[in-house]
Amino acid sequence: MSGPVEAISPLGAWSLTPLSFESRVPDAAVADAAASGTFSSTLTDAVENLQELQSTSNALAVKAVTGDLQDIHQATIAATRASLTLDLVVAVRDRSVAAFNEIMRMQA
Repeated sequence: MSGPVEAISPLGAWSLTPLSFESRVPDAAVADAAASGTFSSTLTDAVENLQELQSTSNALAVKAVTGDLQDIHQATIAATRASLTLDLVVAVRDRSVAAFNEIMRMQA
């Protein structure tokens, strides 16, 4: 163990760029959300999108089981998209309920 020892560079030496919500969300998505109106209509659209993704996933799963699907990756991708979208909708719902409960606990 008498070989050269590599120096560990401090974290500050790395060039880290901070992530912000605005940098990850396309401008068109922000404009669509603002133009669509209310929060409830946005949630309704998200749930409808989730239902569409789940029905597509189910249809592809049936095709995969019956042997009518040529590319199994389509079914896997559709199932993953539906699962991730469901996780997102559940997380938004949980945060919304928590925010509502917090508002209800506030004293006037």
